[in-house]
Amino acid sequence: MTRRVAALAVLSSVAVLAQARDSRPAFEVASIKINAACSGSRGTHQDKAQVVFTNMPLSRLLMRAFQIYSFQLNGPRWMDDVCFDIAAKYPEDAKESDRPLMLRTLLEEQLKLTAHRETRQLQGYVIVVARGGFKLKPVDAGQSVSNVSGGFRKSTLAAKRMSIAALADLLTRIRDEMVIDKTGLTGVYDFDLNWSNDDQNPAGGETDRFPPISSALAETLGLRLQSEKVPVQMVVVDHVERTPDDNR
Repeated sequence: MTRRVAALAVLSSVAVLAQARDSRPAFEVASIKINAACSGSRGTHQDKAQVVFTNMPLSRLLMRAFQIYSFQLNGPRWMDDVCFDIAAKYPEDAKESDRPLMLRTLLEEQLKLTAHRETRQLQGYVIVVARGGFKLKPVDAGQSVSNVSGGFRKSTLAAKRMSIAALADLLTRIRDEMVIDKTGLTGVYDFDLNWSNDDQNPAGGETDRFPPISSALAETLGLRLQSEKVPVQMVVVDHVERTPDDNR
């Protein structure tokens, strides 16, 4: 009797695991092929019905699948040098939040991807209030709107009802380094921020009116970027293959 109960428990566990795998978000249909050139133009086209990746490095696909930045990904160096073309159709009832999970499912099925998350201490930045004090007054809460524009040498951020935590997230994306809000400020603010993208050697002409971003934060907002070790959640690739199952 005991053996029968144990056997039923094992079968039940297997069934639950199989059901969990089957219930993962997945594309309705998908094609993944190696792009042997792995050079030249690359891009992503997406609408409500489908997504197409052209000549996309595996590292970028993983960043999209796990919704992380490049500094959060740890794995084989060759992931930057192996590219894929993917054409995939979303199910009719697909949620936008499920789309990265669908890509992850595809990579797990086709490239035998396995990965885990862990937290590491990496060099990054924290935002703190500068010695002269914070310079903005909070505005009424509402939908946050922000727009970053500019070019190679200078950038402008026009922000409406932005929190400092959201600013830290934006700076993380811009700098490709973790930036954490340690100001303790809880309000939302309207501001325009202009900065030069060349911190070391600002060019003359129009760009010399724009300071480095660290100076712009201090002058416009009364905030300071402080370099220090910060906790970063990493995605560590344990195994991934170069060739999709459908190409073997």
